[in-house]
Amino acid sequence: MKKIYDTVKQLIVYATENGLIEECDKICATNKLLEILKLDEISEEKAPENCDLESILAAICDYAAEAGLIEANSVVYRDLFDTKIMGALTPMPSVVIKKFNELYKESPEKATDYYYNLSKSSDYIRQYRIKKDLKWATESIYGDIDITINLSKPEKDPKAIAAAKLLPQSGYPKCLLCCENEGYAGRINSPARQNHRIIPLDLGGDSWYIQYSPYVYYNEHCIAFSKEHTPMQIDRGTFEKQLDFVEVLPHYFIGSNADLPIVGGSILSHNHMQGGRYTFAMEKASDEMLLTFDGFENIKASIVSWPMSVIRISGENKKELCDLAEKILISWRAYTDKDACIFAETEGEPHNTITPIARRRNGKYEIDLVLRNNITTEEHPLGLYHPHAELHNIKKENIGLIEVMGLAVLPARLKEEISIMADAVLNGKDFNLIDEIQKHADWFNKFKDNYIFTKDNTEDIIKSEIGKTFVKVLEDAGVYKCTADGRTAFLRFIENCGGHKI
Repeated sequence: MKKIYDTVKQLIVYATENGLIEECDKICATNKLLEILKLDEISEEKAPENCDLESILAAICDYAAEAGLIEANSVVYRDLFDTKIMGALTPMPSVVIKKFNELYKESPEKATDYYYNLSKSSDYIRQYRIKKDLKWATESIYGDIDITINLSKPEKDPKAIAAAKLLPQSGYPKCLLCCENEGYAGRINSPARQNHRIIPLDLGGDSWYIQYSPYVYYNEHCIAFSKEHTPMQIDRGTFEKQLDFVEVLPHYFIGSNADLPIVGGSILSHNHMQGGRYTFAMEKASDEMLLTFDGFENIKASIVSWPMSVIRISGENKKELCDLAEKILISWRAYTDKDACIFAETEGEPHNTITPIARRRNGKYEIDLVLRNNITTEEHPLGLYHPHAELHNIKKENIGLIEVMGLAVLPARLKEEISIMADAVLNGKDFNLIDEIQKHADWFNKFKDNYIFTKDNTEDIIKSEIGKTFVKVLEDAGVYKCTADGRTAFLRFIENCGGHKI
């Protein structure tokens, strides 16, 4: 028993040192933990000095498993339990909101610094898992492209999957983005969120919230979401909300996934946007071609040098920017160009939409409008403007907002496959005879003769080629290709909505 008592004390020390509780909260917080752990007392000895959160929570979950406090000693049940533990130490929403607003009066950066650090300290963002993610950058003609293999989202174990199938369908919370997740205990098929806190925002006259992503694909990866559980919709209101957001938090960008399947994100049922404090390659991309739009002479506009089809507009007047963005969106929704294989709709199904991203730059407001189309064909049943089949060994999933901006979020399977490929290359093994990497054989054969492989460089070469493949993924997803014919077709659309090349 002494070990669990020491661990509880360590956690109290951690919570105090990291601002989750005050000195005067320690007795009450200790008793909360004792209640959850079904302990009646605690020794008065001084806590050991080691206060590493991962080790502390692992020890607590080990005890809980031994004491029969959790149903099974697996990642799903351990996550549910340790989130309950951390929830007992996380400040109430009113405390967090009050502190955020007080710091905001000093500066927006101080407010988000506090909130982000709280999200990490409370273990809502599990930093020890984030550190396991693989990350690197690949040079390209469009700039340095970020690559990440995200390993921080735990895989469900078979027992939990089987148990989840037996659970009745729950409509609460309606989805993972609903505000009702704040403080929610979770289920086998829905993550616990007792340590989750959200901050209210007024965007475009509507009630929204901001939270951080627990998986943090980039620095201060945040999510802004509607209070109401309403579907994704790209319209004028989206642009207004985005510009309001970057006015409130000028050190953050904000973007929205498209509102159609294939080119949209994984959650289309709840209106939301994603932002953060990170400079993506697309933001650094230069103007390829300057434009002007009739009636919007005060707005700077351009086609961006980027594999996706991007119109960048910037200015000081939010209303004018929204007016032009709305004009381009409405034009694109209805636009068909058979010669460029762009169809607004087929058999009543709409295909054209936009992925918009807003930011502040040099005191001005800026919006990138990324043209998207989700049409499918016999040759490309998953989408014409989607990663083509020969690239599916690297990326088969939808190209959402984060990828559009130049950060590849690749499947976790690639971590092991990279190691297996490197071993096969160095030991002369045939990819076709190894189940895990058979899918990579044709891909590898296309570049293997370009290199001399050694023990020191093989894995780096494979990673570099994965990055180059992701650039091709982005090129596939661009509705107008970066060719003379592609740019001619792009300009036809620009002229269709009152724009001209300067």
